[in-house]
Amino acid sequence: MAHAGQERIELSSRSSTPGATLVLNGKRFGSFKSTQFNKVTVNGVPALVQRWEAEIIEIKVPFRATSGPVEVWMGKKKLSAGPLIIVAPRIAAITPTEAERGTTLQITGHHFGPSAGARDPNTMFGVNDVVVGGVVVRPKRWKDDKIELEIPANAVNGDVVVRLASSDPLPDGSCCAPVEYVASNAVPLQLIPTVRVDPVSGPVGTKVVLFGQGFGNAKELVDDAVLIGGRPVTIAQWKDDVIVFHVPLNAESGPLVLKHQGRERVLAQFTVHVPRINSMGPASAPIGTLLRINGEHFGLYSESGSTPYNFTDFNIGENRVEIGGVPAVIYRWNDDRIDVWVPFSAKTGKVVIYRSANTPNIGGLCCAERGTQAIEAGDFTLVTPTIESYEPRTAGLDATVTIKGRGFGTFLKTAEHADLGLNQQSYKRRPDLEINEPHEHATVVSNVSRTEVLFNGTAAVVQSWTDEEIVVQVPHRNLYGIGKKGEFFDNLATGPLVVRRGSWDVLPDGTCCSPKKWVTLEAGPFTIEAKGLPVPDPDFWNYHTPDASTNQ
Repeated sequence: MAHAGQERIELSSRSSTPGATLVLNGKRFGSFKSTQFNKVTVNGVPALVQRWEAEIIEIKVPFRATSGPVEVWMGKKKLSAGPLIIVAPRIAAITPTEAERGTTLQITGHHFGPSAGARDPNTMFGVNDVVVGGVVVRPKRWKDDKIELEIPANAVNGDVVVRLASSDPLPDGSCCAPVEYVASNAVPLQLIPTVRVDPVSGPVGTKVVLFGQGFGNAKELVDDAVLIGGRPVTIAQWKDDVIVFHVPLNAESGPLVLKHQGRERVLAQFTVHVPRINSMGPASAPIGTLLRINGEHFGLYSESGSTPYNFTDFNIGENRVEIGGVPAVIYRWNDDRIDVWVPFSAKTGKVVIYRSANTPNIGGLCCAERGTQAIEAGDFTLVTPTIESYEPRTAGLDATVTIKGRGFGTFLKTAEHADLGLNQQSYKRRPDLEINEPHEHATVVSNVSRTEVLFNGTAAVVQSWTDEEIVVQVPHRNLYGIGKKGEFFDNLATGPLVVRRGSWDVLPDGTCCSPKKWVTLEAGPFTIEAKGLPVPDPDFWNYHTPDASTNQ
């Protein structure tokens, strides 16, 4: 009856959590005089006034308030705004209940409030937050019924709790008492070690490594396994912190699942690639030519071993390239490009890339089947070089000689002072030096090229080299004589003019390589004339002494 004649006061909400902002709309609130004169209470508990105008008041719902009437005080005058129900945040569920650090966690429930509040945690009113395993987290998304956050790296096993910040006025009504938090119910979260998968895609035979913790020191149970698309893979190594396996022959893209001690865990989505050829060239060439194959998803060359790192064991398995059924010498094997040298014994036929892979036995052990995946790159025609003519047949030093024919191939500018297996073995000291007599494989020969023209055993300087014409200069060495340790030949002016290409063959055990072998073409005899010899200058040392042309 006492308030029957007062004007109605509307609340922005009839239910609220502590710390939330509540707006009162009405009439004749008057102007704000002081915190002692102007007050708002919630069931008798003073609220912190943020704004006071003649027709609107904003307050913070006090931390210690309980459900009851909201009353506006102006000195001794009191206006009633009706009842307010105080609610607390409640978590209904979290997803997932088991997760890795860094995973997005979703919290669903009620009364979380429309936002987390201010960004600055040092604000006088505090910031709503979530505690995950003892670590305070500022969520990425916040709604009244849903919160999303990223589990921090320093979180531990424990509870998930939503906290709403609240700040009450001081006894004199001014701002502010220390921030306090209204906590929701606690929901347990189980944190599991993070597992890094490297890589998450590749063709069959790809070595995949799981880096993590708690795998166990060995694969103890038959049911312990790694699955790709529901199919078991071949386990190469199983330790407490690392698992090494290979993508099997029959693999298909799908979830990568770790089964351990009766639990299944999806680690990633694995994509099984199919190798594809884009181009191959040249399509025809002599031995020793670098054959280039471009494409994608060829995988890595030396990934058939059991260690986490390919360079540690350098196990190539059955990875290889064949030309006409003959293994080629691998020069470069990348995921998008393979370069091979055409071997000495190459034949005309298909160029085929073979990817080494296998099928796991029961329990994921190796191997029910060892095999390869074959990818045809194209057809290759082996060319035999032929000499048709050469001129002149006699010439002096540094003269130009032109050799014509077909099938000479491409001139190779590479030098081979050491074996091709530089990435597999270090340099070795050689016992001696041989010249043009490479009979012993353990020695370094002077002949280090694989495309050369020889004047009676001595290499000439190549000026140009095409598939149909070679132009060289007559060398000096034969006219002056040639020798080695303990021997010297003083007259080698006349002898055969030879063009040759060299290459190797892969050894029967698949390793590289046999001693260099040659395809040799003899053009005919050639005589080096005593022309073009430099004329000695008798005054040379008079003008080229160490103290010439200097004032030092």
